[in-house]
Amino acid sequence: MTGPEFLEYSITVALGILTVALLLVIVRIVRGPTLPDRILALDMMVSVGIGYIAVIAIKTGYTLYLDIAISLGLVGFLATVAFARFVLQRWQIRENQTDAEATK
Repeated sequence: MTGPEFLEYSITVALGILTVALLLVIVRIVRGPTLPDRILALDMMVSVGIGYIAVIAIKTGYTLYLDIAISLGLVGFLATVAFARFVLQRWQIRENQTDAEATK
């Protein structure tokens, strides 16, 4: 097996693995019992998307795709932080409501 053949085989395998990972992430988003599970699955979806972009960049030889993957990583990180703050505020509101009910 020559180098280019091995690279093509590796790219095909990587895309297959990423597709399976994406399907599992979608299942977790749909079936996730709690909001943090869904948020974690969305963050994982961003990671899988970065993986797809990186594999396509290797396949095509276009280095511009790597800049797009870095940008997607930054946006995904910010979205995860925003969702985490949302969950924290939601938890604090519930905690305050239970404290208020306990003091009545």
